[in-house]
Amino acid sequence: MARGRPVKSQIRQNIIEILYFLKEGYGYDIYRLYKGIFPSVSMRVIYYHLKKGADIGEFKVNKVIKENGNFSWGSEAEKIYYSLGQEAQPTGNEKVKEEHVRLGAKIVEFAGWLMPVYYSNVVEEHINVRQKAGIFDICHMGEFIIEGKDSSSFIQKLITNDLDILEDGKAFYSCMCLENGGIIDDLFVYRFNKNRFMLVVNAININKDFGWLMKHKDFFEDASIINKTEGMAKLDLQGPNSEGILQKLTDFELGKLKRFHFVEGNVGKSPAIISRTGYTAEDGFELYFDGRKAVDLWRKLLDAGKEFDLKPIGLGARDTLRIEAGYSLYGHELTEGITPFEADIAFVAKLDKGNFIGSEALSSQKNNLKRKIFTFEMIDRGIPRQGYDIFGDGEKIGFVTSGTFSPTFKKTIGMAMINLNGMKAGDEISIKIRDNFYLAKIVNKPVYNFHGKV
Repeated sequence: MARGRPVKSQIRQNIIEILYFLKEGYGYDIYRLYKGIFPSVSMRVIYYHLKKGADIGEFKVNKVIKENGNFSWGSEAEKIYYSLGQEAQPTGNEKVKEEHVRLGAKIVEFAGWLMPVYYSNVVEEHINVRQKAGIFDICHMGEFIIEGKDSSSFIQKLITNDLDILEDGKAFYSCMCLENGGIIDDLFVYRFNKNRFMLVVNAININKDFGWLMKHKDFFEDASIINKTEGMAKLDLQGPNSEGILQKLTDFELGKLKRFHFVEGNVGKSPAIISRTGYTAEDGFELYFDGRKAVDLWRKLLDAGKEFDLKPIGLGARDTLRIEAGYSLYGHELTEGITPFEADIAFVAKLDKGNFIGSEALSSQKNNLKRKIFTFEMIDRGIPRQGYDIFGDGEKIGFVTSGTFSPTFKKTIGMAMINLNGMKAGDEISIKIRDNFYLAKIVNKPVYNFHGKV
């Protein structure tokens, strides 16, 4: 819910890039493109900096190019920004962030937003979701609306899953890949009708994903892309009591809504998309609605959930919940250097649907896989973190992608990219934690099976 404030380094870079494109003569069209790519920077802030520093900025950008041959988006961009003599103003919904502070949340920077990492403690919040219910502020996610007669064929070209199997009022998980099969992002696709869809993407990839969509849009004339991230809020209600809580605020009979289905209705008298989806392996809902209603709906949900022991949940428990469920996280199990087959999410790669970006590379890799993501649990005491090396028979065979203490099972678990070589559940591995080696074993994925309504 809390949009928070973008980190200053991001704002600095965004403004300088806009100045650069204006200098190159691309004009307002490029400005509008960048406004779509960088929704977190308000128009007021951009206009302020253009007015106060455009001439100085353009001169210095030109000077850097002349002296260096190519424009650098790193230290040179920062020098140019500081030469403008002004600091970017805070943006975002500060009132929503205050809700988290009021509830005692520990606030951290995440993907450019200030977000709650926990309110009480991670273990307590984790258990509350498993046994009762939790509400998550997930407003940092990105939402794109794709509309037009060509929208279906446009999306089908970009994603790995088969859009033809998606019905109206249903959503599914997919990836977008590079030509070499590496994952640009994992996302959810919502189908309203054959000419209108919503893509929900990761916060850290909003800019990259929007640019990727724009790059390929020219081949599909009747397909518009609308970046709704800045104006849309997203709250997740998860746990076995979630249906009872949400039913108090909506007239729609939630018992009729199956997993991966959604409806457009009202929640607390506010229009919303109600989706029976989530990232916890529990029953639950993801709610999309007007960002101006975020504080109001957050409070109404907490109030409705009092009798159900609803608690606000931070990013810390969200991570432990998804690791137990074996769900991937971009930047960990998924990167541009990892394919869907390597990430052990082959179910999203529908190679028989026809040509899509990355399909040729994935077809070649399917029967020649050399590594993939495995789930492990620790035998020795220790908590491995992302990047820790994994060894087998004295040789390095992989690396940890995620690791945590499991509040549900009271043991340390994680996921790792490991060379195949016959690796299977029950096999033992060694994980190097600092300067020592700790024994672990491969286990079946997931550690925690889905407990929600199907």
